[in-house]
Amino acid sequence: MDAPAPAAPTPDLPAIQALAAADMAAIDALIRRRLASDVVLINQIAEHIVSAGGKRLRPMLVALAGRATGPVHAQHHQLAAIVEFIHTSTLLHDDVVDESDLRRGRSTANALWGNAPSVLVGDFLYSRSFQLMVELDDMAVMRLLADTTNRIAEGEVLQLLHVRNPDTDEAAYLGVIERKTAVLFAAGTRLGALASGADEDTQQALYDYGMQLGYAFQIADDVLDYSGDAQALGKNLGDDLAEGKATLPLIHAMAQADDATRARLRAIVEQGDTGAMPEVLAAIQRAGSLDYSRARAREYAAKAEAALAPLPDNDAVAALRGLARHAVERGN
Repeated sequence: MDAPAPAAPTPDLPAIQALAAADMAAIDALIRRRLASDVVLINQIAEHIVSAGGKRLRPMLVALAGRATGPVHAQHHQLAAIVEFIHTSTLLHDDVVDESDLRRGRSTANALWGNAPSVLVGDFLYSRSFQLMVELDDMAVMRLLADTTNRIAEGEVLQLLHVRNPDTDEAAYLGVIERKTAVLFAAGTRLGALASGADEDTQQALYDYGMQLGYAFQIADDVLDYSGDAQALGKNLGDDLAEGKATLPLIHAMAQADDATRARLRAIVEQGDTGAMPEVLAAIQRAGSLDYSRARAREYAAKAEAALAPLPDNDAVAALRGLARHAVERGN
């Protein structure tokens, strides 16, 4: 019996980006074409947030999932643009709700133009994604994206319910991540496989991969809010605390703290007191909460990699493995 062929080596992020470069160029060009409006303010705000760049991770996942399961074509690019429009619209809405003034190292749209224009341009991007969706005339695509956007909206409201709530526990925190982050990752990877004509089992495997990756990515992101470099992150450290969000490092620290420290941390969460950041960091350090949170992120990244096991190994599958590892090793 022949030994199984060795798995393709797991690439680092620059190698993954190089593999996806041609698709990402086509996706970016499509995004810019379909952003256009004869309303000048829409163009200004949309261009501001799109030109800020970012990792374009979600559209890249669509392209890589497509490449992992078959040839990539124009439908993949359109699906990737839809996913990015949905994501970008949520960023505009999030920044208004969170009263954020910095994202990706630049002033947020709401800081520059105000809340009302930001919300309305977010609505424009949502509706533009629906137009792109309908053009594809595929009920499976429309059903998945309709369900996904509905879940994201639920996540926004759910997160709002937990603002300044010191009783938010790990299960509630993970419930918000599922809806706000993981479902769009999962939709993107499933859509990539769907557009390639992959069977249901393969689509589900890639959906599971995207879901686990979303958890890993967001937990790692929340760790960086207490441990990263503000310039590299492109946002203010302690933003989550200022917005009254108890994320996993703080949730774990409160669970491990003595009664007096727990009472103090609860008060800090209720007040969104960023002036108390040194106290919070000290409590997180004492409890080993950053290490705990990183370990949880690595668990989800490992589950993401495991979900890829049914797929035949190729460069794109190796790239998806690499993204799972990058999600928990990155510095921004």
